[in-house]
Amino acid sequence: MILIEASILSTDFARLGEAAQRAEEAGVDLIQIDVMDGRFVPNITFGAGLVAALRPLVSLPLGVHLMIVEPERHLEAFAEAGADRLIVHQETCPHIHRTLQTIRELGVERGVSINPGTPLSAIEEVLELTDVVQAMTVNPGWGGQAFLHGQLEKILRLRRMLDERGLDVPIAVDGGIDPTTAPLVVEAGARLLIAGSSLYNERASVAENVAALRASVAGGEIKSDR
Repeated sequence: MILIEASILSTDFARLGEAAQRAEEAGVDLIQIDVMDGRFVPNITFGAGLVAALRPLVSLPLGVHLMIVEPERHLEAFAEAGADRLIVHQETCPHIHRTLQTIRELGVERGVSINPGTPLSAIEEVLELTDVVQAMTVNPGWGGQAFLHGQLEKILRLRRMLDERGLDVPIAVDGGIDPTTAPLVVEAGARLLIAGSSLYNERASVAENVAALRASVAGGEIKSDR
């Protein structure tokens, strides 16, 4: 089953609660909160306070994508605020094994994300510790960037790596996901589509955009010959 996670990064910051509620009403499966620190990535966005503010407004799982240095210093705060999933970047975690263990001890799902320029070998030793692996198909920091088509082969190799180990770990893809690129990443092996600007825009309502994204991957499943 292909899941959709709405990133509220691309919506009006003055109406984040409404944006999350509209996504839930539109039938998405999760809400993503993109946390940026102005150091690992150029932009600065949210903190644990936003997670706490959104938690009573929606019943969907809240996934927190920590695009920050030293994420281990903030894991407990985000878990206590109500995060259901914490995703950290391999590039900011010199002790990624320990960081993923800490997230599990906090009682939330754990994931690892890798940038377009990071090789899969950087995470192969911790795949068994993850509930999700997130492949970035843009360079992190800003919403609305163009999809990097060169990452499709990487997603395919990651799916094969997981399958060879017998790991039923979903691949999430974040960056440039819309009805044109979604079928491509699903074909490569993704199960979780993280979308922001293709859901929140002036062209159509969130509900209409979610429906279009689902229609683009209707029937899309991980192929058995992968």
